[in-house]
This record gives sequence, structure tokens and C-alpha cells, in this order.
Amino acid sequence: MRSTTEVLKSFATAVERYLAELNNLDMSSLNKKQNDEEWSIGQMYVHLIQSALFLHLHNIEQCLSSEDSTLNSSEEKTEQGRKVFELGQFPPIPIKVPASPQYTPQPPESMESLIDGLHEVVDRMRSTASVLHQASLSNKIFHPALGALNAQEWFLLIEMHYRHHFLQLDRLKSNLEM
Repeated sequence: MRSTTEVLKSFATAVERYLAELNNLDMSSLNKKQNDEEWSIGQMYVHLIQSALFLHLHNIEQCLSSEDSTLNSSEEKTEQGRKVFELGQFPPIPIKVPASPQYTPQPPESMESLIDGLHEVVDRMRSTASVLHQASLSNKIFHPALGALNAQEWFLLIEMHYRHHFLQLDRLKSNLEM
């Protein structure tokens, strides 16, 4: 598994690209949708920020706190989870989740909210990296598709998730040009 320092550096590079991409977009472009099934670019950004802050980093905090009753020390990754972590990335295919009020992100409030959100995720990743070594590898939280993940794996998942969405970003940007 890659070191925390390597993951953090790669994550910062990914966020730099997301921030640079925002320089080429306006709110109209951020909110444009091809159809009701697709997210807009802005919704994708909101998804990246919210999933990191409220799911991935939250689960790392739970793994760091060994008193949590949701820890699954005897559980393992699913076959899909093992493959993702062996490859160090998600397969280069779109992952479809049915639209729902709980999962479908809202459009962004503003360009500034996206920029601030990305910076907040970077700050939280940096502060989390400094304490990650304190988490027991047997403290795991269940991911619906990947199985039981420890704090280090949740940390790596954030960076893999951001890289994976570059495929969606490129596809959505090409739709803007049509």
C-alpha cells in the first residue's frame, strides 16, 4: 500500500487539477446537465466534497475511535474491494447509483463554495494524515461495495475516488462543447 505521504501528494495534485478546471467554467457550465440521469459538473464537485467530508473522513475518525460499535474487526473486503486496492484505482468505467434524494448531490451554491470545499477537504486530509498511524488496522468500517475498510484504506479511497471522477469530468466537459 502507498504511504500516507504519497497519497497526500497525489491527492493535492488531483485537487489542483479540479481547481484549475474551475477557472475554465462559469455557473451556467457547472449546472448544465445532458439529461435527468446525468449529474452536472457542479453536482460532481459537490459529490466529491461531501463524500470526502461526511463519509470517508468521518469513517476514518470512527476507525481512530476504537469505542465505536460499528467497527468490524473480523470483516474483510469484498472481491471488488480487494481488486480496487490491488490495482490502486477503480476500474475505468462509470459507476451508476440510482438517483435518490440521499445520494444525488444538489447543484453547487456558488463557485466559491466549491473552491472552499476543495480546500477544506485538503486541510482535513492533511490533519488526518498526521494521526492516521494511530488507527488500529483491525478497526474497520463497512463500505457498501468494497467491504470492511480500515482508516488507512478509507484515506487511500478518497484519493482514488478523486482520480476516478476525472473520467466523468472529462466526459461532462466534452458534452459542454457539443
